Amino acid sequence: MQSFRHTLSYFSNPKLLTIFCFGIASGFPWVLIGSAMTAWLTDEGLSRSSVGLFGLIFVAYSINFLWSPLVDRVNLPWLGKWLGQRRSWILLTQVIITLCAFSLSLFEANSQLATMALIGLCLAISSATQDIAIDAYRIDILDNDDASMAAGSAMATSGWWTGYAGLGAIPFLLVDHSQLYWPQVYLVLTLLMLLLMITVFVVSEPQTNRQQQQDKIQQDFLTQVPHHPLLSSAITACIGLLIVLIAYAGFGYPLWPEQWLARSSAPVSSTVLGISLLGLMFFLLKALHRQRLSVTSSLQTHIRPNGFHHLIAWLLTTLVAPLHEFFTRNGTRFALSVLMFIFLFKLGEAYLGRMSLVFYKEVGYSNTDIAVFSKLMNWWVTILFSLIGSVFTIRFGIIKGLFIGGIAMALSNLIFSVIALTGPSQWLLGIAVLVDGFTGAWGSVAFVALLSVLCNRTFTASQYALMASIGTFGRVTLGSYSGVIVDGLDGNWALFFVLTALMVIPSLLFLYSIRKPLGRIIASNQQAS
Repeated sequence: MQSFRHTLSYFSNPKLLTIFCFGIASGFPWVLIGSAMTAWLTDEGLSRSSVGLFGLIFVAYSINFLWSPLVDRVNLPWLGKWLGQRRSWILLTQVIITLCAFSLSLFEANSQLATMALIGLCLAISSATQDIAIDAYRIDILDNDDASMAAGSAMATSGWWTGYAGLGAIPFLLVDHSQLYWPQVYLVLTLLMLLLMITVFVVSEPQTNRQQQQDKIQQDFLTQVPHHPLLSSAITACIGLLIVLIAYAGFGYPLWPEQWLARSSAPVSSTVLGISLLGLMFFLLKALHRQRLSVTSSLQTHIRPNGFHHLIAWLLTTLVAPLHEFFTRNGTRFALSVLMFIFLFKLGEAYLGRMSLVFYKEVGYSNTDIAVFSKLMNWWVTILFSLIGSVFTIRFGIIKGLFIGGIAMALSNLIFSVIALTGPSQWLLGIAVLVDGFTGAWGSVAFVALLSVLCNRTFTASQYALMASIGTFGRVTLGSYSGVIVDGLDGNWALFFVLTALMVIPSLLFLYSIRKPLGRIIASNQQAS
């Protein structure tokens, strides 16, 4: 175990300030399509179920692994040469987020809700892509050990909550204490997003050997693909279907609000189908590797690669190799166990987070109460416990940090049950926010550090997005039905929060069952780096 002074030395790294600033930019879009949008729709009189289902636009965060390999491989014209791979993608997504935020300020929620949902979806896709690039940037500039990753995770979490809660308090205060209403408030939020874009121009691009490693993998594929045309054609078909799925998931289903109720399973189906296609490509790739021994360098078997072969090799390196490397390095069975834990870990938090603002308003809290307690107080509490949680994680390890975060998560949800029974007490809300801030910060630091350590630097964006999207899938897609559950309970908020607390237990039991092999995998990945 490290000394306390040595633990604190990790926070002297100036790169952590960059991570903090990018964390703000990562958290702020959730205000635009999350808390501010939820409050706007609630003030307009939409039902709990409708507000909850509007959150299905967050499904972009659960399917962003489908296009995350492009962030690793595609060099953006002009921007890529000017800013580099990571910063160019961050800037592009931030420009789109700013334009979408401005567009939302032009609409009325009651009469133009379908259009707002489409713009919100575009904003969510851009924000999810920004997260891919920012997470990859953070991992690329830090050493691949649990201590550095825990410090980086603390700053990323602190930054995210600064963007989400600190800046997220502004719209609530403006609505309550100015002549501005929600459309005008979104103009202010657009200006804030413009200010957040400054960071990308003043930081440097991380230096890695990612390009050389990917070129080597692509060349290896290029020696195999011409000798196996059937496998190449099958993989090409899967990739084509995957591209169609991405287009459908991004633009085909958001018919809001009446049609969405009938087709609300579309995001779930899209994600499941996407995972299935990636899995099929993974097994085809294994078959391709099994056949590689039959490929000789003799003149009789040599086939000169053509343009089609080069395309297949590029697609395999971009879309399939990250998944194949992750499962090969960790073992298929254990890799699936890790992904299952990631899926389960934040289910209870998902149901709490989506309905918290609706709950505050129904119980009787004002917009000012929400801004002061849920945003401003939660902001500082989260930063404080992010730092404390990271110090604990550095000294005692990621797995113990996950256990403490999970237990606290269940307890925090129970406090909201007490509020539901007693009514809108400010001191009780303060206690709930304090405990909830501890939960979110401590658990997130350990959780983000775990995902970061498990990544291979050659496929940082792809592998981190894959793992993060599995967690987001439960948090966003299933959490979107939280309003339906509350309605099904006839508005019994106390029972609802008890149920969300119980949802944490399976993930802790699962973590306990895999704690030893998970510790060995974390240690081996650090040594390999």
